[in-house]
Amino acid sequence: MAALVLALARPFRRGPACLGRLLRRQAGGATCGPWGRGGPGARRGAGGSEVLRKSLQRGFALSSGSFLAFEAHKLISGFAEVHASFKVEEVIEQADYLYGSGETEKLYWLLVQHKNSDDAELLWRLARASRDLAQLSSTSAEKKRQLAYEALEYAKKALEKNESNFAAHKWYAICLSDVGDFEGIKTKIGNAVVIKEHFQRAIELNPKDATTIHLIGIWCYSFAEMPWYQRKIAATLFATPPTSTFQEALRYFHMAEEALLLSLYS
Repeated sequence: MAALVLALARPFRRGPACLGRLLRRQAGGATCGPWGRGGPGARRGAGGSEVLRKSLQRGFALSSGSFLAFEAHKLISGFAEVHASFKVEEVIEQADYLYGSGETEKLYWLLVQHKNSDDAELLWRLARASRDLAQLSSTSAEKKRQLAYEALEYAKKALEKNESNFAAHKWYAICLSDVGDFEGIKTKIGNAVVIKEHFQRAIELNPKDATTIHLIGIWCYSFAEMPWYQRKIAATLFATPPTSTFQEALRYFHMAEEALLLSLYS
């Protein structure tokens, strides 16, 4: 910090002195010597000017100091922002490598360190990693429940940070569905419409994402084959319970297949 301030200060080191010379010229017409050619006689009439000169010099010095501090703060803040941005990109790169390698636990512990991040890309990845860890057979039932709720919170936070992030919508919908498994049929059916809305929003933001399109197909299939007793429960609990058909599910499955083929050959 000190070195940075000194570097910024170099162009201003002669500033007050130069200003002093200008003030001296205005006060007594001096061009050389302590107070110019006027000599002692000039000094007697310049008492008020000297007070003014010193006041302005002090003001200039204080202004210069404030300016330097401000410039140093801006420069350091800029460095911090660049460093933070670089760090986020680096963590995402590491996370994607671990995800591709199937290193679920390592991925989770890498990302959970950044759970307070404001970056939606980090947060939805953390939601996915938390869910994947919950799906492992080695994870206890209690831990599965805890991770399911954590994953939902991370996905929700990702949406709050960036509503236009398609992956945040996708993983919020997936995690909301998971939480329904712990809260009973009423909550699960009640969340169903919200889940479909987030899947549809994800497709609007990224029409080429075959996974999300396929997931809507699964959503439609699940409600098309809903047992009769669940339909009765849904009709009792909700004025307009979610419904679908096998034809709608098949349409989404075909769309997902087309999106997948396009991604492979584009």
